[in-house]
Formats: sequence, structure tokens, C-alpha cells
Amino acid sequence: MSLVQEISALWGEFLDGREVGADDDFFTLGGNSLIGIRIIDRVARDYGVELSVRAFYLAQTPARVAELIEQGRART
Repeated sequence: MSLVQEISALWGEFLDGREVGADDDFFTLGGNSLIGIRIIDRVARDYGVELSVRAFYLAQTPARVAELIEQGRART
């Protein structure tokens, strides 16, 4: 499973089990600040990358969040 698929599945867990595509918008899917913070915490735990709330919200899609994780991994 690719990182984008993993992030899509993770979002789906927090968004009532719905299917999430690589380019689906977090807020269009019903995401809110509380869910966003829970996902950010999970990313930090599972991938060892600290995303800022601002970066997460600006990314908006699993594909872009996966890119942020890759960039974060490259820095460590």
C-alpha cells in the first residue's frame, strides 16, 4: 500500500469509515478542526512526522499530506 493510500485510509477511519480518494478535500468530506488534530496526532505517532495544523489544513488532500510526510521524513 502506498503512503497516499495509507493516509486516505487513515482519513476514512476518522471520517465515519467513508471511502477517501487521494485528491479528496478534507473539509468537503466533512472534516473539522477536531478531526484534523486527531489525524495530525496519529500521523505523528505512526510516521514520526510532526505536521503543523496550518500545513495540514493548507494541504487539504491525502496526496498532499503524504507529500508533507515524505518531506518531514527527508529532514530527519
